Amino acid sequence: MERRSFLKKAAASASVGAAVAAPALAADALPTLNWRLTSSFPKSLDTIFGASEVFAARVKELTDGKLNIRVFAAGEIVPGTAVLDAVQNGTVEMGHTASYYYFGKDPTFAFDTAVPFGLTSRQQTAWMLHGNGMKLMREFFADYNVVNFLGGNTGTQMGGWFRKEIKTVADLNGLKFRVGGFAGRVLSKLGTVPQQIAGGDIYPALEKGTIDAAEWVGPYDDEKLGFNKIAKFYYYPGWWEGGAQLSFYVSKKEWDKLPKQYQAAIEAATHEAHNDMQAKYDARNPPALGRLLAQKINLKPFPQPVMDACFKAAQDTFTEEVAKNPKFAKVYADWLNFRNNQGQWFGVAEQSFARFNFGKALK
Repeated sequence: MERRSFLKKAAASASVGAAVAAPALAADALPTLNWRLTSSFPKSLDTIFGASEVFAARVKELTDGKLNIRVFAAGEIVPGTAVLDAVQNGTVEMGHTASYYYFGKDPTFAFDTAVPFGLTSRQQTAWMLHGNGMKLMREFFADYNVVNFLGGNTGTQMGGWFRKEIKTVADLNGLKFRVGGFAGRVLSKLGTVPQQIAGGDIYPALEKGTIDAAEWVGPYDDEKLGFNKIAKFYYYPGWWEGGAQLSFYVSKKEWDKLPKQYQAAIEAATHEAHNDMQAKYDARNPPALGRLLAQKINLKPFPQPVMDACFKAAQDTFTEEVAKNPKFAKVYADWLNFRNNQGQWFGVAEQSFARFNFGKALK
């Protein structure tokens, strides 16, 4: 009797021991992988490029050093605007970019970053994670053999640096303006000549007079890039980027081969990098703007007639694209409903608070 009881207890103990040991053995059996991630951004832009470094470091930590992702700046493997092709074609396993750079392939890409008069950074994240944004964009990216993830947000951007003052809509006519994707098509309706130039190449183009004006992100990055040394008129807001989202791309082929633990680590790390970028810009832009103002730049809002003309041009552009592009139309319908609902809510709480609160200084 006692012997049978002892054997049962021993068997039970062995079973528990095996269960405890199994995860450790499984973890030990996971492969060591070395991936490459190519960025659309130069290392000098430590906040936007740095999101990839934050991401890679966190993945390494979460996988006990078994999934190592080496980050390459724009131009080290491929040009900054060729990240999509590099991931799609298997040149690299991952990329970090702004999807609206690929507007020329299909304007639908812009919804993964920002479209004119669209969502703020919080609203964009809400649409992606708790609306239909991620679902719709994953369906779209499947055609390019890419799995997309959140990759940061700059917040609402500035309208850019101009050599000459913008007083009327007519001042946009013939203006050679470094501005990307969808905004370029909108502004072309007003006579602007849009130029899509990678971040690291903007300064020399502005310095040489190849372009008349340029937009990038906001005070922190713009100060680093030195635009204030060439153009003294600094306009706001960047109505084409109410909350510009960056994205991490993973090759679908490589993603499907990953152990579930590595997939979970990547997804968790993208969220951390996403939040970290937004927080850094929010912390760094105010003092940078103060430094720029101390250098006697001319900080100006776009005149109301200019904003009105741009809004109409944007609506016309949306209407045209919906009529000819079924993929765009599908995403636009969902995005538009979400945008208008968000506008109603944010107008009640956020905007009324901001208008009153930040019009006053606490002592």
